[in-house]
Amino acid sequence: MDRRDYERLFSRYYLSLGMYSLRITGDTDLAQDVVQEVFAGLWRRVMEGNAELGSPASYLYRAVRNRSLSAVAGKTDYDDIDDVALSEPVTEEDVDTSERDARLWCEIGKLPDRMREIFLMNKRDGMKYREIAEELSLSEKTVEHQISRALHRLRESLAPSGKALPSVFFLPFL
Repeated sequence: MDRRDYERLFSRYYLSLGMYSLRITGDTDLAQDVVQEVFAGLWRRVMEGNAELGSPASYLYRAVRNRSLSAVAGKTDYDDIDDVALSEPVTEEDVDTSERDARLWCEIGKLPDRMREIFLMNKRDGMKYREIAEELSLSEKTVEHQISRALHRLRESLAPSGKALPSVFFLPFL
């Protein structure tokens, strides 16, 4: 593995690994730290010439899982982690969910600023249209329209090519 391979892995997996770690740790900052530590460790292996990985995705997800479990347990010595927890495999569903969440957050990030703000106030923060309207000095109809447009854009951007997503789809906000 060389620097270019490492950079490709980083850009391909960073966000989805962050989402995976967040599901385990429940803490955004801790999840970011975990993923950065895993990539820093991988970079050290690259510099030492020991970075040949059979399956990079498997290695990265397993390393993030182990470090996340350790961080949650408040351990720095990875030998202290429960062997049963470490022996559980990272499932394809775990990977798929993390990648879906990463795509969703990327698309939410592409929404216009005001639309994204309104959408997140409703979906992430659980605010009602009336509450959002009052806080932002807007009409409830404007809030409703912005959320509707955001959902429409997300459905279009996340739909598999040529297929439409159903009117209602799961939004995984932690």
